[in-house]
Amino acid sequence: MSARKLPSLSALRAFEAAARHRSAKAAAEELSVTATAISHQLRQLEDYLGLALFVRKPRQLVLTGAGQTLLAASSEAFDTLADTVARLRHDPGHQTVTLSTIPAVAGRFLLPWVCLLRDHHPHLNLNLQISHDLTALDGAAADMAIRYGDGHWPGLVSEKLFDNVFIPACSPALGITRHDDLHRHTLLHYQPPSHSGALLSWTSWQKLARVPDLDISAGLVFSDETHTITAALGGQGIALMSRALISDELESGRLVQPFGPELPAKPFHLVYPEERLREHAIAAVREWVLGLRSALTACR
Repeated sequence: MSARKLPSLSALRAFEAAARHRSAKAAAEELSVTATAISHQLRQLEDYLGLALFVRKPRQLVLTGAGQTLLAASSEAFDTLADTVARLRHDPGHQTVTLSTIPAVAGRFLLPWVCLLRDHHPHLNLNLQISHDLTALDGAAADMAIRYGDGHWPGLVSEKLFDNVFIPACSPALGITRHDDLHRHTLLHYQPPSHSGALLSWTSWQKLARVPDLDISAGLVFSDETHTITAALGGQGIALMSRALISDELESGRLVQPFGPELPAKPFHLVYPEERLREHAIAAVREWVLGLRSALTACR
């Protein structure tokens, strides 16, 4: 796109105010400058256009045809700018924050508590962008993210939300209590569609548990961790799951951890560009997410 060819914004503002008031003095009072400065800007604009915009009479400016045309266009443009700035500053109804995260974090950690965000900020629109891949936090693809990793993403602030420990978990109805019981039950596997979303697998667990004769290639495979959790709750088998994401089910007894070992993994972080925190909507979503972190920690 080629650069717009426009006169100076100051000259256009001076013209629009003088044309509305039909007075350089009144325009000067509105813009908090001198009448001489207004007159200079008007001359500069007319020189740029090669047109007379006013017929100058004692104590009055009379618009020429060209001046009337420019007044209509400039007034509309400045009105549009003023309305947009006012909405951005004072009308939270037009504020939307896009928060990117993986399906399980969205479904298990965020969605049950969206009502709290809505209660405190009823005009803030939250857009959950679900992806296993890293999404650019450029304000277009997303504004913020909850990411799994070491907390180091260049140019971004990261705040740790919770540790991530994977445990074997299943319905108590299966009666699994020992490693040997695994041979008689289905292994549930979570395999995300992209490598960047991969966490830990039964392969990692088997090496640590030293159960060499376990066929970890068999079982049910899910690309969505929430489906893996649902299958475990339904007694379809035993899965390796993030303890933080099934804390409610473990506390209620709907899922149990029959044995170890446990697999420590990289924690989850809230991530965002530091300069965006000055924005009311970004700060509100950050406060909400960190509040959920505090509630989760208190329940443990």
